[in-house]
Amino acid sequence: MRILHTSDWHLGRSFHRVSLLDAQAAFLDHLVETARSREVDVVLVAGDVYDRAVPPLTAVELFDTALHRLAGAGVPTVMISGNHDSARRLGVGAGLIERAGIHLRTDPAGCATPVLLADSHGEVAFYGLPYLEPALVRDEFKTQKTGHEAVLGAAMERVRADLAHRAPGTRSVVLAHAFVAGGDPSDSERDITVGGVAAVPAGVFDGVDYVALGHLHGSQALNERVRYAGSPLAYSFSETAHRKTMWLVDLGPGGEIEAAERIDCPVPRALARIRGRLDVLLDDPVLARHEESWVEATLTDPVRPADPMARLAGRFPHTLSLVFDPERTGEDPLAGYAQRLKGRTDQQIAEDFVAHVRGGSGPDARERTVLRGAFDDVRIDATVREVTP
Repeated sequence: MRILHTSDWHLGRSFHRVSLLDAQAAFLDHLVETARSREVDVVLVAGDVYDRAVPPLTAVELFDTALHRLAGAGVPTVMISGNHDSARRLGVGAGLIERAGIHLRTDPAGCATPVLLADSHGEVAFYGLPYLEPALVRDEFKTQKTGHEAVLGAAMERVRADLAHRAPGTRSVVLAHAFVAGGDPSDSERDITVGGVAAVPAGVFDGVDYVALGHLHGSQALNERVRYAGSPLAYSFSETAHRKTMWLVDLGPGGEIEAAERIDCPVPRALARIRGRLDVLLDDPVLARHEESWVEATLTDPVRPADPMARLAGRFPHTLSLVFDPERTGEDPLAGYAQRLKGRTDQQIAEDFVAHVRGGSGPDARERTVLRGAFDDVRIDATVREVTP
């Protein structure tokens, strides 16, 4: 069975205030054409269809058009909700849409009810695990522990139990939206950390033939059977080095991965990160290749230059982001403070603050737990407010 694995469309998202609607439409054109020309048996969308719970009308219209075109091409589609989606909104009309071959899986309670598709070698069971926010689905899965590993593990137990009762030789595919250990993140994924832990081990998905992941925006294979499709477009400058692709996977008669090919997505405009003093950036001939790119410029001038954005735009008309990182001596207190904060989590910064005000005595285990719980509560509260209709 030939599978086209995609994820993280984020319909409705812009890039530094530049609309990506046309680029997203071009990607969906490419998706439908690839499904047709490569004789794809099923399209998988592993969550984050939209960029926010209440997407703009233009994004909804784009999604609607894509579904009609896939259904018109006779290509079954299985998709799940991600942490950016409102599962309840995305799932409206799922029963009716299913008659057209579009299978929406947004209800955690239905994770062990597969979409069954067949080829000449028999059936393949596609299990959709929508994004599982531990605080919201703990009662459904009756988990003793709080965290992504616990709820995903409980969901996979249901999947394996259902699969065990199916005909021998039934192949299996799981769609999931999660941060799996070993994956390489970028700056544009929303934090889903719970209890200080964001990642789950890949072993939680043992027992199925292929795992189609969403959430991380870089296309990558954690192993032969566990892969991230990544986002079809770059949504932050941290993705400058990404090659945006979809996975075309051939699932063999015994559940083996016969082939896995990366299909490149259309690139609306290249990204570039440039760094240095303003005068150097404006004169360096090596940077000529970036003059038509979307640019993030980091200026290292010790003193902020006059009109930096206007001057940069004279050479790089698509400059979207301007960052100041002045060259400082090692004794400069501002340099030391910035260095201490660089790459640190909110939890670590808070613990450092406690140590600072106590004269060097950091929080004990109980206090660290309280801090972690406070950060989790803030994140979960924001999630609940966003996804509640």
